[in-house]
Amino acid sequence: MARVDPPLRYPGPMSPLLGHPIPAFSLQDDQGAMVTAKDFQGRWTVLYAYPKDSTPGCTTEACDFRDNLARVQSLGAQVYGISRDSLKSHVNFITKQSLPFRLLSDPDLALLKPLGAFGKKMMYGKEMEGIIRSTFLIDPKGVIRHVWPKVSVKGHVQGVLDTLAKLKG
Repeated sequence: MARVDPPLRYPGPMSPLLGHPIPAFSLQDDQGAMVTAKDFQGRWTVLYAYPKDSTPGCTTEACDFRDNLARVQSLGAQVYGISRDSLKSHVNFITKQSLPFRLLSDPDLALLKPLGAFGKKMMYGKEMEGIIRSTFLIDPKGVIRHVWPKVSVKGHVQGVLDTLAKLKG
């Protein structure tokens, strides 16, 4: 089990997550299968946290990962999405958008909170709590190598590909 003291939180540009193992977790994917941190070992993993299935920005981001999945895989990586949505919602989203990767359901924020992907954010000029669109690049040993906090969807997947290629160097 990964243990890091103090608890992992993402406060700014130099994430304390960098260089640490992804926190231990056990979550269901869209098919009801359990996924743990061990499933991220042995190959690079792109884990992207997004607010809600079938919303415009989240659909754009998911489809960009879908459309570039072959490029991600050619660099030896796999893709997982994670949100608070139910398994049924994930299945509908995957079916509607033909998504070829797994979506994790984290309704209790078991992984999203420790990753710093849940907290206060501004939405339509109001402060609220919710999922902060973030992406984590995890190496084959399960160690977080890059963090994108507060992701802007446009061009994001290309940035992930560029960083993955550079880190694999």
